[in-house]
Amino acid sequence: MEQERLKEERAGLKRWKQWGPYLSERQWGTVREDYSPQGDAWNYFSHDQARSRAYLWGEDGIAGISDNRQLLCLAFAFWNGTDPIIKERLFGLTNSEGNHGEDVKEYYYYLDSTPTHSYMKYLYKYPHNPYPYDNLVKTNRTLGRFSPEYELIDTGVFDSSRYFDIVIEYAKHQPEDILAKVTVFNRGDTEATLHLLPTLWFRNTWALQSENEKPSLNGQHLQEDVTCITAIHPDQGASSLYAEGAPELLFTDNETNTERLFNLPNRSRYVKDGIDNRIVHGTSDAVNPDLTGTKASLGYHLTVPPASSVSIRLRLISGQPAGSVGIPKELFGEPFEESMRTRKQEADQFYEQILPGPLSDDDRNIMRQAFAGMLWSKQYYYFDTELWKRGAGVDGTPGPARTPIRNMGWTHLVCDDVISMPDKWEYPWFAAWDLAFHAVTLSLVDIDFAKQQLELITRPWYMHPNGQLPAYEWNFSDVNPPVHAWASWYLYQHERKAKGSGDRRFLERIFQKLMINFTWWVNRKDAMGNNVFEGGFLGLDNIGVFDRSMPLPCGGSLEQSDGTSWMAMFSLNMMEIALELSKEDPSYQDIAYKFYEHFVYIGSAMDRMGVNKDELWDEEDGFFYDLLLLPDNNAMRLKVRSMVGLLPMCATVLLSDDELSRLPNLKSRIEWLARNRPELAHNMLNLTQPGPTGMHILSVLNEKKLRRILERMLDEEEFLSPYGIRSLSRHHQENPYVFTLQQNPYRVDYEPSESTTGLFGGNSNWRGPVWLPVNFLICNALLIYDQYFGPDFKVECPTRSGNFKTLREVAHEIIGRLLSIFRQQEGRRPVFGGTEKFQNDPYWRDLILFYEYFHGDNGAGIGASHQTGWTGLIAVLCRIMADLDAGNLPEGH
Repeated sequence: MEQERLKEERAGLKRWKQWGPYLSERQWGTVREDYSPQGDAWNYFSHDQARSRAYLWGEDGIAGISDNRQLLCLAFAFWNGTDPIIKERLFGLTNSEGNHGEDVKEYYYYLDSTPTHSYMKYLYKYPHNPYPYDNLVKTNRTLGRFSPEYELIDTGVFDSSRYFDIVIEYAKHQPEDILAKVTVFNRGDTEATLHLLPTLWFRNTWALQSENEKPSLNGQHLQEDVTCITAIHPDQGASSLYAEGAPELLFTDNETNTERLFNLPNRSRYVKDGIDNRIVHGTSDAVNPDLTGTKASLGYHLTVPPASSVSIRLRLISGQPAGSVGIPKELFGEPFEESMRTRKQEADQFYEQILPGPLSDDDRNIMRQAFAGMLWSKQYYYFDTELWKRGAGVDGTPGPARTPIRNMGWTHLVCDDVISMPDKWEYPWFAAWDLAFHAVTLSLVDIDFAKQQLELITRPWYMHPNGQLPAYEWNFSDVNPPVHAWASWYLYQHERKAKGSGDRRFLERIFQKLMINFTWWVNRKDAMGNNVFEGGFLGLDNIGVFDRSMPLPCGGSLEQSDGTSWMAMFSLNMMEIALELSKEDPSYQDIAYKFYEHFVYIGSAMDRMGVNKDELWDEEDGFFYDLLLLPDNNAMRLKVRSMVGLLPMCATVLLSDDELSRLPNLKSRIEWLARNRPELAHNMLNLTQPGPTGMHILSVLNEKKLRRILERMLDEEEFLSPYGIRSLSRHHQENPYVFTLQQNPYRVDYEPSESTTGLFGGNSNWRGPVWLPVNFLICNALLIYDQYFGPDFKVECPTRSGNFKTLREVAHEIIGRLLSIFRQQEGRRPVFGGTEKFQNDPYWRDLILFYEYFHGDNGAGIGASHQTGWTGLIAVLCRIMADLDAGNLPEGH
């Protein structure tokens, strides 16, 4: 049935995706809400202000849903009777408060979701005792960067299991008939009370644009056991939220409490924090007795016995009730429960088709939660940079023109879409290269949404007129690795294998846009015109000696091994796409050759004939390094053994003899270049000669270089961790790299855990931990090389172990190590580190968090705790592992 819903959505017959988990988990502290003169988003709009201050660009909440324009929102708030505020949104530390940058301090889990969100399940853990807001802030303030993060579990608030497990389930009876069930489990040994507050509200669209008509909510008790809130929006029509029982009706307006925040008169009698004031402080006149407004809660006061549970049921239906006689029959009876069961069963059936057969139950649990996290991480994202640039007053009304710090070159950008986010609390905004990896995982469950996401930021109102793709909200002009062509080709191959044919219209559309982006790279990021690229940031944050987004302290320029490798890979991916398109349009042969020639020139520039001091390849070390070009025209390699030296391996493409024979013009041009410019491909594998298996390959590396790089990569004292490939060689733990400039040392140490450097706020570390996306690319490349070299090509794995493996077996080994991060082994999951409750408690041990990156030595989860975005690739790796175990060639190869 889920596949049928996807077909109906694709054909426009039913809008199954109109409602979904599109609510952010943090809207405060974002660039969109920042109108400070200095551009300090974290401090301009704080968590403390969020309950009282209306947002202008989006909304946030716990386990929330909204329509795909986020006009109407539904989420859940809680109060344990002891907290200073109701728990209306997730709490966390800002970039300056955390000793390793921003960090959410809550425990919540995405347990299930189908692509159409016909069934969804979410778990939030809420303590009985006061939530330790002050403890978390004050303790983290005392810790330095050499201390680990002080987490919510460390405060003792979950000791003796005195907490609620609050499970929220949604099921769509029809696209606009949504059932919701909240089950509150008391895990403690004493009775506990909970105020449960399902909250319905409108995004404030009238403050930013005064011409927008204000919507309204109205409440009534329809019957003894049914309560209703009716929502009427001028653009959306009417909807009705029915509630089981007779909860207290609490109404206010989604308007800023300027009196509390700014000591200015309120524009509205009832303000955003009115319900909080009514529940926590007993202020009866804080809510509207006329039961009308733009924000409303249903007040349930639940008493839950120890080791027991209590449930409440809701139903959101399009349309306005016509009094008590118009109430649909059996709103909350057996038909409600039957719909819930049916949608859950259909979700199970859908994933039975997605998850490979031989998986263990543990792997199935990991994959299912990974997909759930990917699908729950969709978010409605609205940002009109021109409108934002005009400024706004503290009450939300448009103000005089100003000159904000960020993104002034992007005034064409207007975002108004549902987008896959890296993490809806720590990264509640799209990131270009993250999105490409998201699409790869999403393609397994919803190929339409995956393709739409890749096309989204190549649209004219996203892509800069000069061809640059926007990087991420804090700085759209930062440069992310160009992986969109790789992801687009991956999706095309996946769909072709699944359906028998690929989506050529999608491939051609995105190819044309990426041609423009490729030209931007060539014109803007090759300063010397020598086919060696800079790039700057490139997502790898603090992996290098300098902050690569800033001018170098010594002057000159930095020629980057990673930037150049990404461009070699970009060239090959574009060549692959052009070759596919040439099957129906021969003119693409010339374009394919254009990208082939780009690749050859880039590969040659990385390592020219002879031994040269001004190239990226270091013959003595057998490794690629960044090259520092000094103002006096001298050059030196920055000999940091890091991911930037492994990435050249990922620039590789396989072609069959039949493919080349089909393209005589292309084959002739390739042979001409080989005859007349032999120096260009001198240090690369020759495309004109087939390999041991009869295949042809394009690669920056020849066999000798590949072996030398793999020798380092597979060395457990360097890159090979028990949990995958580290981003920095462990060699630098005992041998830090130090570059001294004007008596100032610039140092790179191996740091397997949280970053100890302040670069990028200290909240991201590429100096040792394991990151899923680059590991995925490395494994992908190894499988390509294996098809070229065949089973006789073996390398020692691990280095110095005496065990020799084919490259297919090496990929299998690395994937196994990555999977072991999450798998339960001897009763423990490495991802949980030393947190014993997570390891041993039956209500925690099978709840998986998909972190931003992982400890390079023990596999513990580090960084953003819900970055299922690209860490969701673990689900794809499970599929690849199953294929390898079955002796099959994985998808995309």
